[in-house]
Amino acid sequence: MIGQRRLLNEVFRTVSARSFCTATPQRSKKITTHYTIVSRENDERWKDVDMERVADESDVVVVGGGPAGLSAAIRLKQLANEQDKELRVTVVEKAPEIGSHTLSGACLEPKALFELFPDWEERGAPLHTPVTDDKFGILTKNKMIPVPISLPIFKGLPMNNHGNYIVRLGSFVQWLGEQAEALGVEIYPGIAASEILYHEDGSVKGIATTDVGIAKDGSPKDTFERGMELHAKCTVFSEGCHGALAKQLYKQFNLRENCEPQSYGIGLKELWEVDPSKHCPGRVEHTVGWPLEKSTYGGSFIYHLNEGAPLVAVGFVVGLDYKNPYLSPFQEFQRFKTHPKIRPLFEGGTRIGYGARALNEGGFQSIPKVSFPGGVLVGCSPGFMNVPKVKGTHLAMKSAMIAAESIYDVITDENHQSETEGIMATSYEERLKSSWVYEELKSVRNIRPSAHSVLGVYGTMLYTGMFYWLFGGKEPWTLSHGGPDHTKLKPAKECKPIEYPKPDNKVSFDLLSSVALTGTNHEGDQPAHLTLYSDDVPLNLNLPVYDGPEGRFCPAGVYEYVDDEETGGRRLQINAQNCIHCKTCDIKDPSQNINWVPPESGGGPAYQGM
Repeated sequence: MIGQRRLLNEVFRTVSARSFCTATPQRSKKITTHYTIVSRENDERWKDVDMERVADESDVVVVGGGPAGLSAAIRLKQLANEQDKELRVTVVEKAPEIGSHTLSGACLEPKALFELFPDWEERGAPLHTPVTDDKFGILTKNKMIPVPISLPIFKGLPMNNHGNYIVRLGSFVQWLGEQAEALGVEIYPGIAASEILYHEDGSVKGIATTDVGIAKDGSPKDTFERGMELHAKCTVFSEGCHGALAKQLYKQFNLRENCEPQSYGIGLKELWEVDPSKHCPGRVEHTVGWPLEKSTYGGSFIYHLNEGAPLVAVGFVVGLDYKNPYLSPFQEFQRFKTHPKIRPLFEGGTRIGYGARALNEGGFQSIPKVSFPGGVLVGCSPGFMNVPKVKGTHLAMKSAMIAAESIYDVITDENHQSETEGIMATSYEERLKSSWVYEELKSVRNIRPSAHSVLGVYGTMLYTGMFYWLFGGKEPWTLSHGGPDHTKLKPAKECKPIEYPKPDNKVSFDLLSSVALTGTNHEGDQPAHLTLYSDDVPLNLNLPVYDGPEGRFCPAGVYEYVDDEETGGRRLQINAQNCIHCKTCDIKDPSQNINWVPPESGGGPAYQGM
């Protein structure tokens, strides 16, 4: 907290020095009431409330029931069962059902699945759509320029999807959960981990789950219940991109000491039922170019599923290092679908799903230390994502399997002597660096940062065609991402506002009707989990300098500047019930004043196999 206050003070000094904001600083109405910001210690309303927690013990606790967390749990139980060892593995997942918070494209590279379950077909894994047709194009305003990536000469390029499967990742994760439970893994959905617990020696002891029954004003309700403590010999953190607990671990153990800051993108997705005559099961299409400017990294995907109904998944990714505060990733996605070469696919169809999620784009340069006393980071949490491939599930799963093997070796070694109470899986880092995960990420390390050239995203294509194709990723240099994404946003006065067309409600839609399709729900009478370190920053910095970018970079309408009848000015309103847990606000906020924390357990989107 002290470090964050120093950061905000520095931001205000910078603003003053640049004379962006000359008005008297405004005091905001109280916005943040969450106990992570507003202490309960001196609050009389909490004086006589019992704050004791019940504790439970496991050998390994896994935080997050996504592809990586479940792969870690499965691999641990596989090893234990093979050697007839007793090993208690517990998974906690904030979603009310396994897979309901999972959102991805998704075109799955099955490499890690084949290793985890060689008999995956007999087990009924929901991989129904092998890729049969691979297309790539560059969009101008009215045309599409095809790039022949299906030719044999391009087979080795990252965008080639030969051998992959189009899947609904939420359904795949549900299947992984079933396999895990069959092996004896204990899975507890609807339970969010909100706090890291430490031994006296500083090693991780486990996690605590969220408190429930807290009113919007931060006071205890009659239904208040303290969260549980889950203790473990080793805790696996698999929260996905930009996890709330992982952020704390980076600081606690200085895990980013020798790597670049993570870089991110936001991926937006819709699921459509299209006219059967336009449906081509197994087809994969990607584009770059319009409607984004060349300086903004991003592109689209269109995947035709083979699951009974004529389903098509369409999505749009925008790099969160974009500069113009007037850019809206959601609006860019809606505009993309109106392109004359894209629109016909969706005309006459029905949109049945919408969602959005941040994704890691830092790659090899941004991999932190992944093991520390008492725990490990796996999956998308530390950033195992191959951006040029637009794939990360196989890397997430494999990293988790490697971590599980390292943890198992230490836990079952009777001669192992740990320097701390929480054990450290020291071999995880070494095994990871000798695996195909490390090799794959290193080979594509320069493709994403090459977009920082004067050619922008076209520089990325040129780099891929010239250097990756020529050197196979073994070039003797490593490019930089150039700093955190939140530092890239320019003041509004230096940028041109973007005029977005009104939705036609046929292929393009408004934000709120889109959020309605996510099934998002949060208990209304609870403190907003979109917390602010300072309630004054939005009116004193984000609005006057950047013209309130929160309302544009959020893909769910959470942040809204509204008229304040009392002051006659403006105020920030946080519609926390809309939150779809994408984490974009925490990443892109130029003041880094927003801190996303878990809401009461069970809240959030209901993607149902998206």
